Amino acid sequence: MDQINAVTFGFMARRGEWETETCKSSLKIMKKRCGATHVILPIVVTQKTPQSTVIDWQAETVLSDLEVIQLIHYAKDIGLSVILKPMVNVADGTWRAHINFFDHDVPCEPKWSEWFSSYEAYILHYAAIAEKTQCEMFVVGCELVNSDRREAQWRELIAKTRNSYAGQITYNCDKYQEDHVAWWDDLDVISSSGYYPIDQWESELVRIEQVVKRYNKPFFFCEVGCPSRKGSQYLPNDWQLNGSVDRSAQKAWYDKMFAACQKYPWVKGFGIWDWKADVYPLELADNDTDYAIYGKKAEKVIKKYFEEK
Repeated sequence: MDQINAVTFGFMARRGEWETETCKSSLKIMKKRCGATHVILPIVVTQKTPQSTVIDWQAETVLSDLEVIQLIHYAKDIGLSVILKPMVNVADGTWRAHINFFDHDVPCEPKWSEWFSSYEAYILHYAAIAEKTQCEMFVVGCELVNSDRREAQWRELIAKTRNSYAGQITYNCDKYQEDHVAWWDDLDVISSSGYYPIDQWESELVRIEQVVKRYNKPFFFCEVGCPSRKGSQYLPNDWQLNGSVDRSAQKAWYDKMFAACQKYPWVKGFGIWDWKADVYPLELADNDTDYAIYGKKAEKVIKKYFEEK
């Protein structure tokens, strides 16, 4: 697998936002300022609650197929490889990792089989688009922690996905879950969300290395990121952490993350989190406390690393 120097672009975009000139300009700026070779395009849909079995992937607010296809083509036209990443959020604000059902079917209760049936329709639809547009990689799921134990259903879905898409397939497991997924052997690439505290990177990489060796698969961090707020370098996964703007904390986290990963040649890339389809004005970068990197100290760290790899 080639090195993946990627940025996740346009997270939470809604219908119409990917077809604007503003979006295209933002993508072009991202490529130039970050030195990215890849872009990760997330298609975000919702289900009502963690126990809902219907995924509303055909809602009127969801990005249209046409604008998804057109943005993939535009990304390729400006020299980016594309990773297509369908994602499920919960409408009530619960994190997707908490989507869960009983292990055994119980009458009158929501079931894993019902949820996977809805999820399968969603995934196979976008797998077909990934094939049609020749995306370089397809992410079959993201941070669905409680579903990870449903090995048979994931294997079945991956097999069906291969009937729709001929490229590389990965699953983006959550942080600390790399050694709790038993079906990596059915995938082409292992990937995870690398939101590890600044002082824990070394120990976590030692742990992940055992997984990579066991399955003998390529690995990259499909998500990595840290907000630019005070204290976030120690809790980079906490998007609700209160804190004042601290661009140095974000930069220090990226410095440490890249330095640690450079010691492990099996780390074949990163999906930086994140870059918006409608990016804030550059002069407001110093006021932003989110994960965005545009115009911040971390952006230069990322560009330097990407251009040297």
